[in-house]
Amino acid sequence: MIEERDQGLREVEEQIGQINEIFKDLDVLVHDQGIVIDDIQSNIDTSASTTAQAKVQLAKASKSVKSKTSWYWWVLAIFIVVVIILVIALII
Repeated sequence: MIEERDQGLREVEEQIGQINEIFKDLDVLVHDQGIVIDDIQSNIDTSASTTAQAKVQLAKASKSVKSKTSWYWWVLAIFIVVVIILVIALII
């Protein structure tokens, strides 16, 4: 009877040890996942910042292209006027 009780206590002790190991493993997994989640959050923050900077750069580029296009049209218009004046001067 006492031996059965001792055997039962040893089994319970062994099971508690196994549960302790499971909790230790779980702690490691939770810690590792926390690091991964922190990395993901950091990447999200970096992506948001980079996207905002890209939007600013695209706006600047668009403005620059519009400005240059406008400038090219003015140069073309002046060139056409000069050519017309030269043609009229040669005809007269």
